[in-house]
Amino acid sequence: MENKKRNILITKEQIENRIIELGCQISKDYEGKNLYVLSLLRGSFIYAADLVRHIEVPTKIGFMTTSSYGHNEQSSGSVKVVNDIPDNIEGYDVLVVDDIVDTGITMQFVMDHVKNLGAKSVKSCVLLDKPERRKVPITPDYCCFEIPDVFVVGYGLNYGDHYRNIPYVFNWED
Repeated sequence: MENKKRNILITKEQIENRIIELGCQISKDYEGKNLYVLSLLRGSFIYAADLVRHIEVPTKIGFMTTSSYGHNEQSSGSVKVVNDIPDNIEGYDVLVVDDIVDTGITMQFVMDHVKNLGAKSVKSCVLLDKPERRKVPITPDYCCFEIPDVFVVGYGLNYGDHYRNIPYVFNWED
């Protein structure tokens, strides 16, 4: 893949600016609430870290690891919990943060799981939304960018085990 030219879809600056806006909106929406940000590993760790720095209400942060892709470019269609939520989230207003929602299967699974654990409320927050690939009827509550149906990497999104560290979102040109 490195022999191909990178096509930058979303710049570092665009990401930074949108996260600041979203952090302000979330701060307003969760004022006076008991916020728990649940970051889905591994893809969302960079996005979640940057986002919570701009949330100005008291926030508890936890992590959950799921798997539906493995090393493939497409979801397997089934979700496996690799590491579950480490905290009791009963009574919390949970914001599930992920890098991307495409089929929606993982997000729907996690949101249902969180509800079953006694969360007061559950909303979703994603860096990228790819609605053309949706297989379940879910729309992110908070979203930085909507993208077309292309395979993307960077800013937490990986190809194999690489490229999460790139500070922008890109795909490769043929």
